[in-house]
Amino acid sequence: MEKKAKLLILTGPQGSGNHLFAKLLSLHPKVEGWPMVREEWQGHHLEPFAPAWEKPELLKDKPWNKNKSYMTSISCPYFKDKEPRIPKYKQFIEEAKKYCDVCIAIIGRDRNILETQQNRLRGGHTTPQALEQFAQLQSLAPVHYISQELFFLYGADYLNCLGKQMDFPILCPPDIIQDYLLEDSNKKYIQFAKGKFDAEVERACKES
Repeated sequence: MEKKAKLLILTGPQGSGNHLFAKLLSLHPKVEGWPMVREEWQGHHLEPFAPAWEKPELLKDKPWNKNKSYMTSISCPYFKDKEPRIPKYKQFIEEAKKYCDVCIAIIGRDRNILETQQNRLRGGHTTPQALEQFAQLQSLAPVHYISQELFFLYGADYLNCLGKQMDFPILCPPDIIQDYLLEDSNKKYIQFAKGKFDAEVERACKES
């Protein structure tokens, strides 16, 4: 079987970490992804594959290199012409398979934080729309689930594990990864809380 390039489709609900993982998964020199520095944020209309998400037939014009890996990032929904749109997953994947081996990475983040962030920035909770779409992806290409929380907890070890699971080149320079770990974007949503079993846990600790 003739070797093909590999294409990783990175997707998730709005605010789940598309920009974070797009930056991390573009660090390897053999990956053609979405080049941004850590402090930078760009709209999805600037993502290199953005025109093909509108017209998947444009993928045929890309100079695919079978010795490289590619990464494209798309949130669900994404904004185009000031309106939310559902990605054309089926059309895009079917076209991409003509030139690449395709796999999908679906990003996870705490559902309460997603709802709060989406209402704050988008004026509405859009995760349910995304979940409806993701349920259909299993039939289109191999799917992996990745987590913003696990990255901030385990750092480079988690990324190295992802690379093996997805068979995708991931570079983890310690100084760069450590720089990303300095600011956990979940922290601003965390507040002190009292749980109904706190007293029982404290008593168990004393009795053990």
